[in-house]
Amino acid sequence: MMAATNGLAHASAHKPLFTFGVIADVQYADIPDGRSFTGIPRYYRHSIDVLQRAVSAWNKQGGVKFSINFGDIVDGKCPKDKSLWAVQKVLGEFEKSDGPTYHMFGNHCLYNLPRTELVALLKMPTGSDRAYYDFSPCPEYRFVVLDAYDFSTLGWPRDHPVTAAAMSLLEEKNPNADKNSPEGLVGVDQRYVMFNGAVGKEQLSWLSDVLRDASERRQNVVLCSHLPLDPVAASQVGLMWNYAEVMAVVRRYNCVKACFAGHDHKGGYCVDSHGVHHRTLEAALECPPGTTAFGHIEAYPDKLLLVGSDGMADTEMCFESSQ
Repeated sequence: MMAATNGLAHASAHKPLFTFGVIADVQYADIPDGRSFTGIPRYYRHSIDVLQRAVSAWNKQGGVKFSINFGDIVDGKCPKDKSLWAVQKVLGEFEKSDGPTYHMFGNHCLYNLPRTELVALLKMPTGSDRAYYDFSPCPEYRFVVLDAYDFSTLGWPRDHPVTAAAMSLLEEKNPNADKNSPEGLVGVDQRYVMFNGAVGKEQLSWLSDVLRDASERRQNVVLCSHLPLDPVAASQVGLMWNYAEVMAVVRRYNCVKACFAGHDHKGGYCVDSHGVHHRTLEAALECPPGTTAFGHIEAYPDKLLLVGSDGMADTEMCFESSQ
């Protein structure tokens, strides 16, 4: 359900409140091209070129206030002795942007480095080791960045209680010996694989507090997560384990207007039954040389306009009458 604007996003009668850049799943590695487990080509070395072109475009446009990277900054196939070097190389490209970049974990990030090290490297504005946070670029808007691997088998020490509890959930939900395989699972149960994760109870409580405050301030909220939160906007194998629980919190309030995600590389879009827009972003990793996938989003009081490069579809997201 992709809603392309066919260039209409480029022209609006009013000036946006602000503009921000978006890119997802760079998954850089200094290795030859390869394929995903489903056979889709992946361009590990070229993906950093896509990022370079994104940063150049944002800077050339001017007025891009910040950018958001939707996770998987490097690929799991990156040689582990080069993990830190690869992350620093990609971050060096983001740092050439005129505005700050807000990062989040993806599963491939956690294949390479432990979460505590990544929080510091990605300069997450949390004041702690946690990887979820919010920020407000103007009084009318609040951005909420989730840690989709708060409850997962990835990034925590093997003997950590979270690792054990997450593995116990996978044992219950996924009978396969290979917990990264959804074979035999049906419908949304396909999401119970090791490369996904969930938002933990403490984070859910924090989310509710943030949304309550945003609702009282009459702010439009943009929810950002590496893992998608709607089965229509992404493949069912790529969903957050407890997406329904997160959306139940969202629906207590009327402030969340859009949920953006990465992870499911082909991208997707839908509007759910409560009028929330869900946009999964196309991956930089799967752009053949000479092509790109990134965009910028114009934020208005009543809509968001995603203007994409050639591999990322334009999408107009008009808000229902609110709050």
